[in-house]
Amino acid sequence: MLDHQAIIDLIGHYGLWLVFGFILLESIGLPLPGETALIAASLFAGSTHQISPVSVIITAALAGALGGSIAHWIGKRVGLPVLARYGSYIHLPPKRLKVGRYLFAEYGNAIVFVGRFVIILRAIVGLLAGANQMSWQRFGLANLVASIVWACLYGIGCYYLGAQINRYGSPVAIGLLVLALLIISASLWFFRRHEKQLEVKAEAAFPGPLVAEKPVGGRRPVNP
Repeated sequence: MLDHQAIIDLIGHYGLWLVFGFILLESIGLPLPGETALIAASLFAGSTHQISPVSVIITAALAGALGGSIAHWIGKRVGLPVLARYGSYIHLPPKRLKVGRYLFAEYGNAIVFVGRFVIILRAIVGLLAGANQMSWQRFGLANLVASIVWACLYGIGCYYLGAQINRYGSPVAIGLLVLALLIISASLWFFRRHEKQLEVKAEAAFPGPLVAEKPVGGRRPVNP
């Protein structure tokens, strides 16, 4: 994994295009260090003044919003049929798929917003939102707001705390990773503990089998 200094060196050569590309591709679902690129660019702006911190924030926000939108489109187009066909292999049987649809229908805005700040979830939340048929209007607004807030918090914070971030960067990164793992673990624990109740609510909200809106490879839609 590239560290802050390695990305700072790359930014010196490729500028904000590298930041835009990393964040865009991470938001689509690829395992790239988008958040690290944002932090590195903010440090670079603060230490060299070769780029504006405002341009870093705008670049990061646009990349996050666009990448999330592309991921949502991909998820909505092929996510449900793929999950319906292969979900049982990754412990996502039809009942759990319906619970996912219910959770995004009820709490989609919060899931998308929080997901922008959580490692791993940040890379897949757009795909999940699309696969669970979250409307473009709801997702687009939540994704845009989350991307702007995320870019501002990290961009401004790292710009003004440049020296301190360099000094304490590793402990902070470890702390954020631990926090993300705790959030994911707590969410999984809550889901398993209340899975039966959620299944009942999901069935009431979406009776009958879920049907993919778009077939895979031109085939008929798949019912889970």
